[in-house]
Amino acid sequence: MDPQITAVAKAAADLSPWALFLQADIVVKLVMLGLLAASVWSWAIIIERSRKLKALNAQAKAFEDWFWKADGIDSMVDAAARNSHPSARLFTAGINEWRTSLAGERVDRDALRARVASATQVSITREIDTISDRLNILATIGSVAPFVGLFGTVWGIMRSFTAIAASQNTTLAVVAPGIAEALFATAIGLFAAIPAVIGYNRLLHSVGRLETRLMTFSEEFQALLSRLLDGMDRK
Repeated sequence: MDPQITAVAKAAADLSPWALFLQADIVVKLVMLGLLAASVWSWAIIIERSRKLKALNAQAKAFEDWFWKADGIDSMVDAAARNSHPSARLFTAGINEWRTSLAGERVDRDALRARVASATQVSITREIDTISDRLNILATIGSVAPFVGLFGTVWGIMRSFTAIAASQNTTLAVVAPGIAEALFATAIGLFAAIPAVIGYNRLLHSVGRLETRLMTFSEEFQALLSRLLDGMDRK
């Protein structure tokens, strides 16, 4: 068999992902392992946050349906206090401020409305901040991983050129492993970055929808309390 063909076949056999990893030097190996760890981390965040947001949206819908079917606000206080989802905590924050303000000797109606609005807004901000806690990790992985992979690529190409200079041989068998190893680092960087960016955008959209839902419920809840307050004024 032609020696050149044999060399090409051997080089192709050595270009499997596992072989490329084993052939890489310690720097490129660390880059690859770091990128794979980042990919696993991003997938864990995507799956966990997606499930959580789906559950929170279902709980919010169920609570809102129950809220509008309830006989009165007082009948919901104890039940809401036993729940831990954002809509229930929003309701509890608003009703606690409502009761505290009404317990005073002198009630300023406008100030009461403002305090209830502030309490519910603070509750929404806290809930969204908690839910969005790990999204910055996805954004970081999505933006940094390609550059880390590129660093591995540059390092691998430099190593390949060094091997060429040392052997004074530019055949495919000498050049291919180093170039392939370098490009493999870039591929892993993209493998980590692309799902992270897509997951970040999708989760950010879901968080935005939940925030809109909470703000809408907050406005409706405040309107209900305002009507109750107007009824007290007429008595």
